[in-house]
Amino acid sequence: MDRTLIDSSLRVEVRGGTFTLLDSDGDVPPLRVGSEPRVLGRRPGCHLVLSDKKVSATHCEVVAWQHGVRIRDLGSSNGTFVDELRIVEAVLGRPCTVRCGDTRLDFRPDKTVERVAVSKSQVFGPLVGTTAAMRALFEKLRLLAPTTISVLIDGETGTGKELVAQAVHEASDRARKPFVVVDCGAIPPSLAESALFGHDKGAFTGADSSRISPFVEARGGTVFLDELGELPLEVQPKLLRVLAEQRVKAVGASSYVPVDVRILAATRRNLLEEINRGAFRSDLYFRVALERITIPPLRDRIDDLAPLIRRLMTLAGHEGAYKRMTPESLDRLARHDWPGNVRELRNLVQVALAYDRGKGPLDLGARLGEPAERKAKSGRRGASRGGAASAARTYGASKEAHDREFFTALYDSTGGNLSLMGRRARLSRETVRAHLRAHRIGAYSGHATAT
Repeated sequence: MDRTLIDSSLRVEVRGGTFTLLDSDGDVPPLRVGSEPRVLGRRPGCHLVLSDKKVSATHCEVVAWQHGVRIRDLGSSNGTFVDELRIVEAVLGRPCTVRCGDTRLDFRPDKTVERVAVSKSQVFGPLVGTTAAMRALFEKLRLLAPTTISVLIDGETGTGKELVAQAVHEASDRARKPFVVVDCGAIPPSLAESALFGHDKGAFTGADSSRISPFVEARGGTVFLDELGELPLEVQPKLLRVLAEQRVKAVGASSYVPVDVRILAATRRNLLEEINRGAFRSDLYFRVALERITIPPLRDRIDDLAPLIRRLMTLAGHEGAYKRMTPESLDRLARHDWPGNVRELRNLVQVALAYDRGKGPLDLGARLGEPAERKAKSGRRGASRGGAASAARTYGASKEAHDREFFTALYDSTGGNLSLMGRRARLSRETVRAHLRAHRIGAYSGHATAT
């Protein structure tokens, strides 16, 4: 399938806006906000640099979302305010005034929406995704891959940050060169400099042999700095120097060695907030994060469960196992919150296949255990004789009644807005629509179809 095509049947539309500085003595141009995140703060490198001393180094971040511009405070000292209301996070859908420290900004939303390109392909290297969010991500990765731009990949634990880095490397002109992974979170602080830059034999006690820097090892290829946020503060300026000068000097060496590498990095921490805490250097952040990729958590792309399971089973050599999965099993998986994301799903598939005998239904959902909400209700009621058998007899009916009640309340509270229902339930529009039809709720009570 041609990865360069754009699928017109899927749409990701966002609404941006413009921030204009009020009461400014200088000539500060307005900040236009679209689908790429923008940072407001006092440090050079921010997309809108504010000279106000009450503004934090990286004060807040703004990005266009479906219904307006999302603004998020980055742990600033003096807070971010929208019309005098202090916020942690908010969506701006109408004209308002935003205040950072003593600096006021006028916000005006765009009158038109921005359409984000969506790849027609449902795969990108080892990555799989059918949802609009993932296919928009694939299109962005496709455009980034041939460049030499440094990329910061952020996302929750288990979302597949290393796979994204690998996919970018394999789609780049450096694909035939090494892809070297440096796990910054696994490096003891005392050995961080040696692990990053290498060392000569005898450079320090215990250095019985020389060690090559990963930047030298990956010459012509890509270095992936995993969990960059765990890197000790004292080593960060030395890493910045390597990235800026494209040369490295091993511990104990007397001369520099030129390097030619592309840098990809990943973190589960919010490095912009770490900057305000003094735990991460802003100049290193802006050097690495020339572009940012955020991987959505699995709970926000539940419709990707089925293709992910198929891919995982195929990779494990059990391609036909998916056909034996029951609808009840898939439904249970869709209700799970997936705190461990795709890694948790992969582990679940591996364990299930290890016990599978290749006959009869395959129920992955049974291995998730009892849902948290059912555990809580069970604890409040207390144990009763025959309770387990009763639950088994009535589960199907109870589940259907619960679904009908849940989606009826959701429909009523949102006025039937599919997008809003999806966000509140953490489900896709298609999944919400299917439940409304199944239980004949609201506009879906007859033979009506969704628009």
